[in-house]
Parts: sequence; structure tokens; C-alpha cells
Amino acid sequence: MNNKTVQIDPKALRQALGAYTTGVTIITTRSANGEPVGITANSFSSVSLDPPLVLWSLARSAHSLAAFSQSSHWNVHVLSMEQEDLSNRFAKAGENKFAGIDLDVGISDSPLLPRCSARFQCKKAFEYDGGDHIIFVGEVLGFDRSERPSLAYSAGNYAIPTKKTNAKLSKSTAQHNSPYSEDLLGYLLGRAHYQMLARMKVIYTKYGINESDFFIIATLMIRSQLNLIELNKYLHYIGEVNKENLLKLSQLGLVQNINEMFSLTSEGVVAGREFVKAANEIETYLSENIGETDTIAMKSLLKRVILATDPGLPSLWDDSSNE
Repeated sequence: MNNKTVQIDPKALRQALGAYTTGVTIITTRSANGEPVGITANSFSSVSLDPPLVLWSLARSAHSLAAFSQSSHWNVHVLSMEQEDLSNRFAKAGENKFAGIDLDVGISDSPLLPRCSARFQCKKAFEYDGGDHIIFVGEVLGFDRSERPSLAYSAGNYAIPTKKTNAKLSKSTAQHNSPYSEDLLGYLLGRAHYQMLARMKVIYTKYGINESDFFIIATLMIRSQLNLIELNKYLHYIGEVNKENLLKLSQLGLVQNINEMFSLTSEGVVAGREFVKAANEIETYLSENIGETDTIAMKSLLKRVILATDPGLPSLWDDSSNE
């Protein structure tokens, strides 16, 4: 047996442990003088179903250690994706963390936060030495859960838990002599784009416009006045916008040209608002079919794809992008 002492780099160990994706929780209790106490933690874990036991750990150096050690009850809140700001607030020391929060009434007097993915109201059962941490084990006295998607934490960053699918778009098992496959990213992005846009096409074709015209109107809904050069900067990804495109929209009564600055007419604004309504309905339909969590995850991934492939386009929503 090799008794040689292995030197562990704490920083490297922390990074390695960060590969394990966890949820994010806020643990709350009351101090001896009745003050609300709360900390953000991702060390929460189930221990037993019968009896119902859960555990979490707290650093010995934490200012809140005394409060949790002397308290007989504490609550565990599994945070939803919309509570990232709350997680950041409770991860900091030295501020009124509970300011502006309308607490729910719980089994004990430990603060009970609203709008979480799940909550566990616990009575402290055991407290163990865990090296530079103290391990708290609690008996679950009551719990509840909601349909709110939960917040995750992985590799030092917040993450979105999404379902992995091995679903095939085709039932065929035939091998085709082609370098293309249904798992090719370009095919998946392209097909998804055009299938979603097909629903928008029903709306914009009644105005006599095509896909490129639709993007011009959408851009002018965000940027009220643009010249041709500016339009091309924003819409570089759809190809060149020329005066013929804008003349067509002008003849349809949707766009006006004042001193070579293009903007929407009142009819164009009405059309743009109808497009926005249709886009929101498509998003709602998609969310209902693939789930809110996966819809949010898809938005996050698409933003990363856009940033990774961006040739330097100005941001439509950045006030400084025209400067």
C-alpha cells in the first residue's frame, strides 16, 4: 500500500468539482435575536426518503454559521431561472438581503421565499464536522414544488437545465451516400428557421411582401429612421438591401423616404405590430410544445451562435450602435 501523501491543489479541485452540475438554493433561518438570515448554496442534496432527510454544508468561515448552528429549523429554496438576481443577492454579505421580499407563511418562523421551483421546510436533525465546512442534515416537515424551470450551476456559471434528445427526424435506417446528415448543424438551424418563418409568411404575404421585406420592416420598428447604408449594416445577414426594395415598400404604403432617411408609415407601423403579435404567438406555441425551459435554453444557445459567427454587425438594441 502506498502511503505517500498526495498534494491537492484547492483551486484545481474546486474547478474539477465544478464539472458536476447542480441546482442553486437559498437556505434561510432566524438568528438568536430573530433576524432573518439567508445564504446561497449549491451543496444541497437528498439523503433519505424514509425518513425524509436532506443535507447541505456551510463554510466554517461564514458569518451566518452561528445562526444556523443555534437554530432548530431552516428552509431550503430551489431557485427558479427567474431568480438569478436573488441568488446573487444572497451570495453577498453585508446587505439587507430580504428587502422588498414578501415572505410566505411557513411551518416555522424561518423565512419562506416565494416563486421558487421547490421548497423544503426542515427541522435540524444532525450537524457534522465536514473539514472546513459544517454539514447540516434536516428532516423535511413540509415541501412544495411549482412548474417554474429551475436554475442550474455548472463550471462556475449559471446554466439552464434542458432535456437531451436522441430523437431522429426520419424513421429510415437507410444509409445514403452523402456527406450530409440530419445532425448537421446548418441543416437543423436552416430547417428550424424556415419552418418557424412559414408561420410568419401567412401574415406578411397578405401585405404583398417577402422575407427580406419583413426583416426591413422589423428593423425599422426598432430603429425608427435609417438611411440605406445603416439598413445594410443591420441587415447584412439577409443580403444587400437596395433602393428597389425600399421603393417597393414605399409603393405599398409601408415605408416613407424623407431626405434619404427611411421610416415606417402609419400603415407600416400597423403591419409591424401585427408581425410582432404573430411572432409572440409562434413563441407561445413553441414553448407549449417543447417546454418553457427548453425555449429559454434555445434562446441562450442561439445568442451564443450569433455571437460566435457575428461578422461585426451593430446591435439593433444598443443605443450607442449608431455612433
